[in-house]
Amino acid sequence: MEYTELGRTGLQISVAGLGCGGHSRLGLAHGRSENEAADVVRCAVDHGVNLIDTARYYGTEAAVGAAARDRNRASLVLCTKIPIRREGGLIDPDRIRSDLEESLKQLKTDVVDVLYLHGVAETDYAFAVSECLPVMEGLRQSGKVRFIGVTESFSVDQTHAMLTRATRDPCWDVVMVGFNILNQTARQTILPQAREGRIGTTLMFAVRRALSRPAALRDVVRRLVSQGHDQLAELDPDNPLDFLLRPGGAATVTEAAYRFCRHEPGVDCVLFGTGNLDHIPENIASILGPPLPTEDTARLRELFGSIDSESGN
Repeated sequence: MEYTELGRTGLQISVAGLGCGGHSRLGLAHGRSENEAADVVRCAVDHGVNLIDTARYYGTEAAVGAAARDRNRASLVLCTKIPIRREGGLIDPDRIRSDLEESLKQLKTDVVDVLYLHGVAETDYAFAVSECLPVMEGLRQSGKVRFIGVTESFSVDQTHAMLTRATRDPCWDVVMVGFNILNQTARQTILPQAREGRIGTTLMFAVRRALSRPAALRDVVRRLVSQGHDQLAELDPDNPLDFLLRPGGAATVTEAAYRFCRHEPGVDCVLFGTGNLDHIPENIASILGPPLPTEDTARLRELFGSIDSESGN
């Protein structure tokens, strides 16, 4: 495993982080038991992963807590999140305290390394700063939180309107940003601004449906061509990214997607999620792989660099 510093936090984190949400939720979404989910976390840790990313509403905090109890807690960077909206409305800021207490209980720890305010839309950002941030700062001062972060809703905020504001503010230690082959827009604003402010970056959506399921990728590319992205018409409609798969390149599209993200300047940690133990070493190996060939990276930038309407989900 390779490790790096998470922005200005001083935390040494694995460049591959385990995401406990997504479509799998450590396998819980597919009927796996909590102990089986905990085994996924244990396996990732045993392979050198030390950044574990979960959230209250994922339903995976208890599995993470069970696994953390069996490993060296001091070596782990546990991240959890509290949504800014609840039941269709903005959260009562006092709920942040009670939610964190429940998270600490589930995680079986006295302190969360990174507490994110989760899924913040640009229209809710002022509320996040004026009402939620003071509560989160109080939790930091009480010793229950080490660092504070914010995450975007990439599925609907594909141009990063919220994070464009957040990465200009000195109040956030870490941001979670969406970035992948199909949507590279964070390169222009979020990642440079985060580097300038020494804000840590954890990257989500490196691989979702469109970059792990060939039929979904075909559908995305066809839709983009129909929307006027004529540069994509040159691609094989049945296997749009097969030009990446060759000796000296990548073995699979998923591998290429992870490598593309890992070596983007300004990315500290690439998150992957799975409920399959066999996928853990495969995903880590992809993230630790070398940069894609220069000509492949350049072509991906030319093909998809102007697209801001996809998340890959």
